[in-house]
This record gives sequence, structure tokens and C-alpha cells, in this order.
Amino acid sequence: MRVARYWLPGRGPRLGVCAHDAVHELLAPDGAPLTSLDDLVEHARRAGVTPREAAQRARRGGGLPYRELDRAPDSGRSHLLLPVVPPEVWAAGVTYERSREARLAETTTAGVYDRVYEAERPELFFKATPSRCAGPNAPVGVRADSRWTVPEPELGVVLDGAGGVLGYVLGNDMSARDIEGENPLYLPQTKIYRACCALGPVVLLTDEPVERRLRLWCRVTRGGRAVFYGETSTSRLRRPIAELVAYLRRANDIPPLAVLLTGTGIVPPDEFACEEGDLIEIGADEIGVLRNPAIRVA
Repeated sequence: MRVARYWLPGRGPRLGVCAHDAVHELLAPDGAPLTSLDDLVEHARRAGVTPREAAQRARRGGGLPYRELDRAPDSGRSHLLLPVVPPEVWAAGVTYERSREARLAETTTAGVYDRVYEAERPELFFKATPSRCAGPNAPVGVRADSRWTVPEPELGVVLDGAGGVLGYVLGNDMSARDIEGENPLYLPQTKIYRACCALGPVVLLTDEPVERRLRLWCRVTRGGRAVFYGETSTSRLRRPIAELVAYLRRANDIPPLAVLLTGTGIVPPDEFACEEGDLIEIGADEIGVLRNPAIRVA
């Protein structure tokens, strides 16, 4: 089941279930609209069921064609919003062999990424606050002081307060590879800046783990022409998601609805860098397509 959050002019945010190319508004038992994933989780808690079961039981309001929501944000038109507003976004690094190869190629410090790929403890780092996150069709940032910023398509997990997985989302961990390559200690500047993270387009609620079966793909279009395409399978993840979550929660309080990005297996070639005006698309059949234009941020 896919859950979307969207904007209705004059009415504000709404939460809906995607079905048959339409999004149907979710209503509480008293007829009040659900406006966020937080509302659905609280509704499920009170009913003693999972959020997926709560969404299945919830009353349905009117439906809108999904294609009419999948467009640039505009307060005067209906459009998709961040499907979850995460209090924190964390990320795992070097969880795919392709990521290890890319990080080794960019760095001037030999051996760092080889060691973390093989180590017992994973690389985990803070990625974004809510204000630094972009939803579907909203701009993502290319650092003005970077010559080599690229998208990193990832599967994200939405966590509950106890470390359980509430759902799955697509994520774009925009990264300034040249800054980290100069010195690994510059990782926060590589990763954390304005519009550095995109999440969407919906949250997939499922009782079955998806980490071993999803095909992820990424396409970057410039001037109407594809300048990069890559794909991978989450079956290539070196570490189970449960292991990443367990390490994230060690001596660390993770608030409900935090998102953990699980690493990228799609890395553009070294000669590629994002430019302002590029359209970045990240897709997975069971979740959808997350689209974001790139802008330069200074």
C-alpha cells in the first residue's frame, strides 16, 4: 500500500492512499481528514493496529488523479508534498560495492573506505533536518563551491520510536564528492546543506521486507536529453537494514518518523557532475518515481 501526502488549495495538507492511478483521501472515524503520516500512526496506535491496517480501515474521501498531483509545488494547485516530515534524516555509507569503488576513486586518503566496507561497524552519519529536505518535484541543491556534486539514489526506511520499520521511501542523498575527496573530515559539508536531500514520492507501507527485491534506477536529464542512467538491486546491499538500524540506535535516541537512507549502489561516472536545470529521477516499481530539478545553492 502506497500512502501519499498532498496539498489541496484552500484546504491544506491531506493524506491519501494510492489506488488505480488515483489518490483517495483518508478520513478518521469522525470524518476529519488525516493530514500527515503522524496522524495515521496515532490513529493506528489508538486502534491497536499497524499503520497499514489503519489505512486499510480508514474511510475514503474523494480521489484525485495521481498525475494531477505529480507536478511542481504551487500553493494555488494540488500537488504532492513530502510524504513524511522526518525530524531527522540519517544515512549509511559504503553499503554497496559500487559505492566503495566510487569513494576510493575520489579520496586522497587511501584505505579509509575499504576498511569501513569490510568492518563490523557501518558508516552512519547525520544527513538532514526537515528544512533541508525537498519533496517530489521540489528543487534539490548543487553546492556552488563544489565542481562535482552528484545524486545518490537510495532506499530509505521510515522508523518508529522503537527502531521498527514503518515504511519505505525513495531518497536522493545529494553529495559534493570533490569536497569529501579532499578530506574525509569534510563529510558534513559534503552532505549537509540547503536542499541536500529529497524524499518521496510516497511511503510504501508493507508487512514484508523489501530490501532484497527492489530494483532502483536513476536518470538525469539535461535539456531534454538523458545524460546519465544507472540501476541496481537492493539485493546487493552488503548489510541487512535491521543491522544498520541497530547500529544507528546504539547510545542514540531516534525519534519516531526519522528516516534512514541505506546507501547507494548507483554512482555516476567520474566525469559527470550535476548542473543547475538538470532533472533527477529516481524510481522503483513498488514505490514510484521521485523527480526533482537541480538548482545551485550558495
